[in-house]
Amino acid sequence: MHILVLGATGYLGAHVVEHLRTLPDARVLLAGRSPAADVAVDLAADRPQDLAAALAEAAPDAVVNCAGATGGDAVTLAEVNARGPAVLCAALRAAAPGARLVHLGSAAEYGPTGPGVRVGESAATRPAGPYGATKLAGTVVVTASGLDAVVLRVGNPVGAGAPSTGLPGRVARLLADAGDDPEAELRLGDLSAHRDFVDVRDVARAARLAVTAAGPLPPVLNIGGGEARPVRDLVHTLAGTAGFRGRIVEAGAGGSARSAQVSWQCSDITAARDALGWTPTHTLDASVAALWAAAHPGRRTAEEVPAR
Repeated sequence: MHILVLGATGYLGAHVVEHLRTLPDARVLLAGRSPAADVAVDLAADRPQDLAAALAEAAPDAVVNCAGATGGDAVTLAEVNARGPAVLCAALRAAAPGARLVHLGSAAEYGPTGPGVRVGESAATRPAGPYGATKLAGTVVVTASGLDAVVLRVGNPVGAGAPSTGLPGRVARLLADAGDDPEAELRLGDLSAHRDFVDVRDVARAARLAVTAAGPLPPVLNIGGGEARPVRDLVHTLAGTAGFRGRIVEAGAGGSARSAQVSWQCSDITAARDALGWTPTHTLDASVAALWAAAHPGRRTAEEVPAR
């Protein structure tokens, strides 16, 4: 089985590749802009016919699209998150129409929901900003493509390799800078928003199951932890894991615009269980421990820091 992974060097993509390589008799091909890529692909710039030629040569049985932009201006977000899937679907229709496409979407596509609500895949999508809007555009393209395709609508992934452009990776970096200084102060925005955290390893396992599942799949499947946790829980768990001894200060005015607009986010993950046999297996504590261990392998955890 030939599996082509786009965005293989990114946060989610690296974990997806690792899980796919455990499949027996699978050959995993990496696609992207890196000189080390097996297939040269730039979804933000390639023409469909050029990508189709590359796909015809690779002859994939499945394609997993992990490529995506989480930051940058609206043009960058649109090029990668909306144009990219459109080009990919057009190329697949021309060169490998029988290949299964597994595309990673985002729970940000749903936008604001009421507190206490677990959002199912049929819920209205009202993204609160350019990121969610461009990810939704990509999802619409994939689900309307006519291909054997599924969108995995991912919650807030946490785990090893989390980039500093997101809250978990940024807080881990700040904690490393602070060390175990009891006078240190960590100033963050409002941490009261609730998010559906999911371990990045569970996301990768869902992608692997989607690649190998028999028969057609539902067009969209939520992949999340299945419960909403305050962002504050994540930060304090990470601080405890890091052995942080200072103060965490929440500056309400410093919260992100999206946190203000989307104060609650939780996905109903029943459909993924039914279609893939998938449920999350890692706790938030385990996700945070993996994040800290990978980012700062030489740093001591709370259990290793001697009391003063």
